[in-house]
Amino acid sequence: MKNSAVNALDGVPVGADEAGLVGRFLDAHAFAPGTRRLIVLDLRQFARWFTDANREPFVVTRVTMRDVIDFRDFLRRDKQQVVATVNRSLVLVRRFFTWLADQGTIPANPAKEVKELRRVQLAPKGLDRSQVRRLLREVEVRHDIRAAAIFSLCIYTGCRVGDLVNLELQDVMIAERSGTVVYRFGKGGKERSVPLPLPARRVLQVYLETRPPVEPCRVFIGERGPLTDRGMRALFNKYGCIIGVKLYPHLLRHTMAHQFLEDNPGDLVSLSLLLGHESLSTTARYALSTQHKLNETVDRLNY
Repeated sequence: MKNSAVNALDGVPVGADEAGLVGRFLDAHAFAPGTRRLIVLDLRQFARWFTDANREPFVVTRVTMRDVIDFRDFLRRDKQQVVATVNRSLVLVRRFFTWLADQGTIPANPAKEVKELRRVQLAPKGLDRSQVRRLLREVEVRHDIRAAAIFSLCIYTGCRVGDLVNLELQDVMIAERSGTVVYRFGKGGKERSVPLPLPARRVLQVYLETRPPVEPCRVFIGERGPLTDRGMRALFNKYGCIIGVKLYPHLLRHTMAHQFLEDNPGDLVSLSLLLGHESLSTTARYALSTQHKLNETVDRLNY
């Protein structure tokens, strides 16, 4: 990783100390490997743009607020990057210059006052009914009882992957006409109790009757013991490949939220309780239009 830091600005005309500054910046922070790679790529991109735009070597003391603004606009207008990618690059460049200013290498951070691009907030994407049907049908065709239980909990209770991994036998209560699942280790340590509708009760009961009789009290068991976060995601990846959708646990959580509001318009309070949100504003995202709905609305325009 240190070599990538030293070589971050290779091929770009720079001042005598610039490559070393990038290396020291990276070494001064405990960045995750993925974040470290993104920083290297974004700083190299900024340095290359700076030399091309200004026809001079990249020297940190020569960078102005105008440079950062023009770089941001270049990414959006000329490279046509999406707003989220542009803002990510801007944030990482700003962090680098914040560190330089804190170290006294530059008198002030030129990126400090540069605002991120605004974007229209849309509701998180979920699966439509036909995709949910395909998923559950493929599970049934393969007689994958455990997968049926996992996916049903996701689409009927909106649980997170951590809820699934930590779910214990004592947390599941199924009666003839009712059922409840308790997620005791939710985000922020919050516990919530979620009703189980009939379809979820049925498939979960079938799984519990065939569950391996092992000591761990976790509900979902794999070949080597309780199913882990990695094991859960592997299951989602497997069925995502089968149905041709990038499938992950939170996508089914979004799916449940959209379906709940479709069946119970405006009932954000109940949905917030089911999902375990800290703030109602988080739940309100699901009341926004999705990109698909926006596309359908525009298609109906007629003059």
